[in-house]
Amino acid sequence: MNLILVALFGLVMIIGSIAALHLKDTVSAILAAGSVSLVASLIYLLLGAPDVAMTEAAIGSALTTVVFLFSWSRIQQRSQEKRDPQIDESEDQKL
Repeated sequence: MNLILVALFGLVMIIGSIAALHLKDTVSAILAAGSVSLVASLIYLLLGAPDVAMTEAAIGSALTTVVFLFSWSRIQQRSQEKRDPQIDESEDQKL
């Protein structure tokens, strides 16, 4: 039974990783990659390594996903700040 679950979770990991590669939305790709790591922690748990499973869930799934999402939001914020002054300058030139 464990072997079937491991194979099923492995298939879910492959699908999630392919989805992360092909998704156009960056946030969705980050979440798909985080889900791959979460499923990996479930596989570790099924294989009898609860300490590795907890570490993978905490670091691989939770922390890495949060850091990627935070970084993406900062990148978006900075690119928005760079666009806004140019728009303001062009509006001033029109007046």
